[in-house]
Amino acid sequence: MSEEQAKVDNRSRLTTEEFRRFVRSGWAPRPDARPERAEVAGYAARRRAVVSAAYPGERLIVPAGGLKVRSNDTDYVFRPHSAFAHLTGLGADREPDAVLVLEPRFGEDGEPAGHEAILFIKPLAERDSDEFFEDARYGEFWVGARPSLEDIEAELGLTARDVAEFADAAVKDAGQVTVRLVRDADRALTAQLDSARVEHGQAEEGMVEQDDDLAHALSHLRMIKDEWEIEQMRNAVAATLVGFEAVIAELDKAVEAGRGERWVEGVFGLHARHQGNGVGYDSICAAGDHANTLHWIKNTGDIREGDLILIDAGVEVDSLYTADITRTLPVSGTFTDAQREIYDAVYEAQQAGLAAVRPGNRFSDVHAAAIRVIAEHLHAWGLLPEGVSVEDTLDKEHGQYHRRWMVHGTSHHLGIDVHDCALATRQEYMDAELKPGMVLTVEPGLYFKADDLLAPERFRGIGVRIEDDVLVTEDGHENLSAAFPHTSDEVEEWIREVRSRR
Repeated sequence: MSEEQAKVDNRSRLTTEEFRRFVRSGWAPRPDARPERAEVAGYAARRRAVVSAAYPGERLIVPAGGLKVRSNDTDYVFRPHSAFAHLTGLGADREPDAVLVLEPRFGEDGEPAGHEAILFIKPLAERDSDEFFEDARYGEFWVGARPSLEDIEAELGLTARDVAEFADAAVKDAGQVTVRLVRDADRALTAQLDSARVEHGQAEEGMVEQDDDLAHALSHLRMIKDEWEIEQMRNAVAATLVGFEAVIAELDKAVEAGRGERWVEGVFGLHARHQGNGVGYDSICAAGDHANTLHWIKNTGDIREGDLILIDAGVEVDSLYTADITRTLPVSGTFTDAQREIYDAVYEAQQAGLAAVRPGNRFSDVHAAAIRVIAEHLHAWGLLPEGVSVEDTLDKEHGQYHRRWMVHGTSHHLGIDVHDCALATRQEYMDAELKPGMVLTVEPGLYFKADDLLAPERFRGIGVRIEDDVLVTEDGHENLSAAFPHTSDEVEEWIREVRSRR
């Protein structure tokens, strides 16, 4: 359910009955043609079949969520809940207030026989309705035409019904049928359904446990991507390369303009919006010492010649799948000796992490491989406490000194969310065996804050991260972002080559 906007009468529009009759008339018939079946429809149906098999005889409710107020009468751009998008195939800004229901079917013997997928949506309003002209939030005059029920059925291959019918359908036979709901998708709708479910004899504590189980299962379901999802990831990475090269071409301008981090953020955002739906997360455009703030998204700083700029950014394509790439670039086009020393150490760590991405290894093996190289370099530089060896600092019970300079993990799952599968358990995530179809990042870094007195003076104020998006294959891995340069020499050549195109 959408959040309520502020409603005041200081800008109300006068509407006469005569005008209402006039505005409702004189429109050409709507086209009869229906959308073609979406390519994703079959994949989404197979995903729903997996969920159906896991919950026989139960009603499963997955809301898209509603419009959220940004300020006063202005909404944020709508993004459907990830579980809803995954199970329907609907992506960018579709469809606020919609709800997917997997309605249980039963055979003649009373045994569960799968589910019917029903998508409850707010359908296209007729032109003789008040909504058509007057509703600034939903009306066709204001925000464009929504699909009809018939359009949705043609596009997605499931049953479509008016969302006005949802409330009754959600609690039908609720005393006899277990109902599970993705609670965080639409909190207002959740509160309403909770009250109705309690009235039908379901215990509130039990309901929450059931709901949490469903949310967990739908999050874990995304851990292994199908062919269509992998292609979306390829598209997102390719679009992200376009954005990075546009930034490189504008680095001189970013230096000259002042507040250059914002310039870089804007250039990348322009291409992200043009290539896809937009950015998959707030871009990190961190120059100089800002690179040592891991989630620097303020992007308010200047960019100076001689600086490094760490750019962590990804394009989200219209299907909502996002890339997540980091490159650390010398603004002048050439690394200093100290910058190169740190960059090459991070590159070596990343290569070790990438080598660990293969079926049969655990997810945590990727971090273990990369962080060992980081620890070895820190030890060689004399940065670990006196008497502490590499093995000592890698000891999880009594060591971990290296984390002063690399506090984050090396990898996370990636897909329809930048940190995908977030509700998976530790056993399903960190301790899990890598399997073909998983997509993850490999992103070690080293961060030496300007005021870190334990760091060598030559390193202070330098932060470096290198991040790629990697697909686990049957015999190893495929680096989806292999087209991005990796070594320090390759990065310098990349900058020269992009600048030569101007």
